[in-house]
Amino acid sequence: MVVSDYNTEGAAKVAAEIGGLAVTADVGKEADIKNLVDIATRQYGPIDLFCSNAGIPAPGGAEAPDEMWQRSWDIHVMAHVYAARAVLPSMIERGSGYLLQTASAGGLLTTLGQAPYAVSKHAAVAFAEYLSITHARQGIKVSCLCPFGVISGMLPEDAEGVGKLILKTAITPEACADYVVTALDKEEFFIFPHPEILEYFKARANNHERWLHHMRKEQERYIG
Repeated sequence: MVVSDYNTEGAAKVAAEIGGLAVTADVGKEADIKNLVDIATRQYGPIDLFCSNAGIPAPGGAEAPDEMWQRSWDIHVMAHVYAARAVLPSMIERGSGYLLQTASAGGLLTTLGQAPYAVSKHAAVAFAEYLSITHARQGIKVSCLCPFGVISGMLPEDAEGVGKLILKTAITPEACADYVVTALDKEEFFIFPHPEILEYFKARANNHERWLHHMRKEQERYIG
């Protein structure tokens, strides 16, 4: 197993715990993804499962600086594109392979106070759907992970504002991982570690106006 992170120390720590290999990478840069795939392939052979999981907070609305919009797009969308470019050819050639792409509950619903995040996560869901539709006949499996709150650097246990709302049902990374492994074994496309997100998604589709009204009230309550 290869562990990759922008944080070299963090990647090395996890790799040491599981007996894997750590590779530093900025997944928003295609050259770093190519290097990651090259190292993994040389060390272990063909890649069976590529987990594209990086994420960053991206607060603000239309007024958020271009740099914030671009970085969010690079990390939440282009990282998945770069990964697919790097691993799909060999997967298609041998007729098997699995792509696990982390989006977010925000990619199906929205994220209050974080337009760049919500928009890019919606795009991530759309790209995962495209890959699943296009490459299933070639033996490629795709899953799209859409968690709500997971305790992490992005969601500390003392989070304020909208973070307080998310913390109410937040789970540990270990619990999320266990859920993911079970879902991958079943080859499910959408993976919901928080089952209520599926119900919210259905409610949004069933009555969009009502959902918008509810979210406006949540906006007033948690952001103002």
